[in-house]
Amino acid sequence: MSDWKPKRFWTASAVVEADDGYTVELDGRRVKTPAKAGLILPTRAMAEEVAAEWDAQEKEVDPAQMPFTRSANAAIDKVRHQHAEVADMLADYGDSDLLCYRATHPHELQERQAVQWDPALDWAAETLAARLVPVAGVLHQPQSTSALDTLRRRVHDFNDFQLAAFHDLVSLSGSLVLGFAAGLNWRDAGEIWKISRLDEDWQIEQWGHDDEAHAVAETKKTAFLHAKRFFDLSI
Repeated sequence: MSDWKPKRFWTASAVVEADDGYTVELDGRRVKTPAKAGLILPTRAMAEEVAAEWDAQEKEVDPAQMPFTRSANAAIDKVRHQHAEVADMLADYGDSDLLCYRATHPHELQERQAVQWDPALDWAAETLAARLVPVAGVLHQPQSTSALDTLRRRVHDFNDFQLAAFHDLVSLSGSLVLGFAAGLNWRDAGEIWKISRLDEDWQIEQWGHDDEAHAVAETKKTAFLHAKRFFDLSI
């Protein structure tokens, strides 16, 4: 019965201090992750978001409606045990960053990419001390080893909860630079998401709106904005 959901068994949730952070109790019983680890959260604000999600459950527990709980579970059960591997995987996006692969035509698209993407690369060069260089076409061209190493160190420096959020910021946008830009408040997260969608929006302008593709994009946007919020609550 894959659609089975656990029943609500508690009357109230509460945020309590715990070793190295905060946790959530349901009628005095501490919440655990799916792997049975303690759900120890780094900030009270994050714990309050998690508690609110548990309070919002009615007759059945629906994990799909609990994004903060799911992200915290991922940070504890998955990222914590493979932090270096996850960090390396995300850092590898830098050598094939979305912002670096530019259209060879038409001129209007080339110009739009330059106007929207060049400022992000300039920001990374100034703020992150890592200059990535745009190229024409889709064939891979390696970036500066020094720049990539600088970005890699920054990714490895994230704590488990930041890295869990950063995973979604990068993988959903397709850009290591935009992941940093969102996390470090270069611009509003909604604007950064729109920048990542430049090519898709161009295609829509040329070929028209597709309801199914739009629904998928909106789901991804919601996940991206959640990841930004989770990242902010991780420190």
